[in-house]
Amino acid sequence: MKRSSCAILILCFQCLTSIQLSSAHLVDTLRTKDSTTTNALRVNPYKIGAIVGVGAAAFVVGHVLVNDFWWKGEKSEFHVNWDQDWKYALGADKLGHMYFAHASTTALAGAFRWAGMDSTSAIWTGAGIALGYQTYVEVRDGFSANYGFSPGDMLFNTVGASIPVLQHYIPALRSLELQISYYPSYKFRLGEYSSIIDDYESTTHWYSLCVYDVLPRAWQQWYPPWLNVALGHSVQGLDGNGGGQHVLYLSLDWNLQRIKGIPSWLQEVFRFLHMYHLPAPAVRILPDVVWYGLRF
Repeated sequence: MKRSSCAILILCFQCLTSIQLSSAHLVDTLRTKDSTTTNALRVNPYKIGAIVGVGAAAFVVGHVLVNDFWWKGEKSEFHVNWDQDWKYALGADKLGHMYFAHASTTALAGAFRWAGMDSTSAIWTGAGIALGYQTYVEVRDGFSANYGFSPGDMLFNTVGASIPVLQHYIPALRSLELQISYYPSYKFRLGEYSSIIDDYESTTHWYSLCVYDVLPRAWQQWYPPWLNVALGHSVQGLDGNGGGQHVLYLSLDWNLQRIKGIPSWLQEVFRFLHMYHLPAPAVRILPDVVWYGLRF
């Protein structure tokens, strides 16, 4: 994921999440009072205006940042980057594209539901906007002499934006969630990167499985619903030309939104926090075995 694009997507995600969380519990209350109007909630133009305003500001700031840091070099005719697309980060950047498209879609869909959209319209609108922004960045890359359009990036952008849509229609898929975590690598501590989100060796992408949901009903009575299992992927020793190693982890994962008895507003907070993998006991299984009391 390109650093400027990452930063603006995170900014957009945080802003829209803050807007949603401020009133999510109120929407739940209104829906409970009259369940017959759940699908007929009127779209609030002021809330839509707030979402559009935040989104427009994020797009403008992102465009300026990406222009300054990514597209400032020599221009060219539109071209495709076939040579370095899968080499320089061993594909870890593709997982970043998938994660941020997924996170953006989820946050946008939540914001549109807060504004009164039905869940189907909200998820499709969120996915369309998230994928539209990512596509804009990729097309602009195609006119940069130093980079070029990346088919791999575009593929994983599409996959990431599609996952929440598929989960909307296929409940069984909701047991799997995407997460990310950061821990400073040796290169980052040496100052080779200005931002930790630029360093793939500092980044781990996680796939968290809600074990409780897939257990037989008879077993669910003794298994805590807030305890997930996650598979993590990172890289080490990258040289930018295909060198380096894949790193895999198995970890416990705290799905705090599933704690019984917590208020709905706190459940919403934990739901969004679960996009980040909190420190937990883990074991590295590739390229060698290392046990961690807490893996950050």
